[in-house]
Amino acid sequence: MTPPSLNRIIMLTGDAEAEALGRFLTSENPSLEIIPAPSRDKLDAACGTPKPGTRLISFCSSVIVPGSHLESIDCGSYNFHPGPPSYPGRYPSVFALYDETKNFGVTVHHMAARVDEGPIVAAEWFPVPEHCDLETLDTLSFKALVSLFGRLAKPLATDSSPLKVKGLGWSGTKRAKADCDILCTVDASTPPAEAEKRIRACGPHLNWVT
Repeated sequence: MTPPSLNRIIMLTGDAEAEALGRFLTSENPSLEIIPAPSRDKLDAACGTPKPGTRLISFCSSVIVPGSHLESIDCGSYNFHPGPPSYPGRYPSVFALYDETKNFGVTVHHMAARVDEGPIVAAEWFPVPEHCDLETLDTLSFKALVSLFGRLAKPLATDSSPLKVKGLGWSGTKRAKADCDILCTVDASTPPAEAEKRIRACGPHLNWVT
C-alpha cells in the first residue's frame, strides 16, 4: 500500500515555538501546511475533520492527546519530551534535580494512548552542570530538543512513513503533576537538608506551607 503524501503538520506547542519550529519543516518541504495547536481546544479543532497526509508533533506540551485523535492521524504522531527515557511523565527536570542525577537528556518518541510509552525514535544526553538550578536545566533541555528537532526536520517534513525506532526503552517512574505538587511542598516539619533539596529542584513550583 502506498503511504499517503505528507502535506499537513499539526504542531502541539506554543504559538512562538510552532512558528520557529515550523520554519525547520517548511525549509525542507515548502508546500507543508503548519497548523499551530497551543491548547487542547485548538488540537480538537485541528483533528476534528481527519485529512489525509496529516502528522502530529507535540513539543514540550502538557496536553494529553486522546487516543481517538492519534487514530485519526495517518502520518504518525511524535512527542518531543523534555527528559530522558529514564524520566517519563511530567516535570522530569524537577525529579532529576531532586535525585541529584549527573546526566540528563531529552527524548523523541512515537505517541501512544498511554503517555510516554511509545517507541523511542531518538534520545540525547548531556551532563548536568554543578550547582544547576531548574531554570538552567530546563534551558539546556529546551536547546537539546530544538537541536534534535532540527536534525529530524527532513524526515518529519518529507517522509510520511514512520520514523525508525532505536533500541531504547522507557524506565523509571512515570510522574504526574500531583507527584510534583507533593514533592514541591515544604512546611515547618520538613528537615532543613530536605528543604534545601526541594528548593533547588522545584524552583518556581515550590509551595511554602505556613
